[in-house]
Amino acid sequence: MKKDEMNQDVMKILVSLDENYLYQLQVLLTSIAINNPKEKIEIYLMHSGISASDLEGVERSCQSLGYRFFSIYVDASIFDDALETKRYPQEMYYRLLASYFLPKQIDRILYLDPDILVINALRPLWETDMQGNLFAAASHTSMKELSNNVNRLRLGTDHDYYNSGVLLMDLKLCRKKIDPREVIDFSTTKRMSLLLPDQDILNAMFGDRILPLDDSIWNYDARKYNSYLTRSSGKIDVDWIFVNTVILHFCGRAKPWKPHYPYRFGLLYKHYEQLTQRRLVNL
Repeated sequence: MKKDEMNQDVMKILVSLDENYLYQLQVLLTSIAINNPKEKIEIYLMHSGISASDLEGVERSCQSLGYRFFSIYVDASIFDDALETKRYPQEMYYRLLASYFLPKQIDRILYLDPDILVINALRPLWETDMQGNLFAAASHTSMKELSNNVNRLRLGTDHDYYNSGVLLMDLKLCRKKIDPREVIDFSTTKRMSLLLPDQDILNAMFGDRILPLDDSIWNYDARKYNSYLTRSSGKIDVDWIFVNTVILHFCGRAKPWKPHYPYRFGLLYKHYEQLTQRRLVNL
């Protein structure tokens, strides 16, 4: 797509979750709306069991922000034999086959995990030239070279280990290159060797078809402020982050909506929670 055509394009945002993350989805929507005020946006939610009343609540919220909302039901039996835990529900796999679950007329979509804040404009990411890749994603492994090497050995790859929480997808190309049966088979036959299931599959099967993104801008690990600061020789400080970082990702077990969150950006998340509560009261 040409740049001038892309500028007129509606940004399409994809999330995949169960009912336990609906509140975090609302906070994510608030952050997108505040920091992308002039954008036309469509929200696509892939799920396999969210109630009609909860879906209506999300739709009303999207309408209040001027967003179109689309509920995409996925038959849970597709990944029946895949590894699933409380921390890693089945819905995590759906992003890998988004090109088959979503309407065929959609050629590009941006997947975001619900434990994310968007604090600047998404448009530059949306307009990224995919250069013939299936996905664009960031790696957090530059901060942990040992971890990177372990993941390469574990998965038999020779590229960085990409985080699956932010994925720009070329759906048109994915439909040509991804065989859903192979993804489902991998999730089943390798289930006991997968540590971060959907992320492992993404890297093992498609890691050589991923365009690398700068994680300090597009998938900042909110736990790692000191690491970013040190490896940038002091450049990536709080002031830099608020001007340049677009996506803050609250990775890991500790979450800012839970008690005793230990990391720096917990207060920022609380601020967006408060703004979300004010917004939802008026629906």
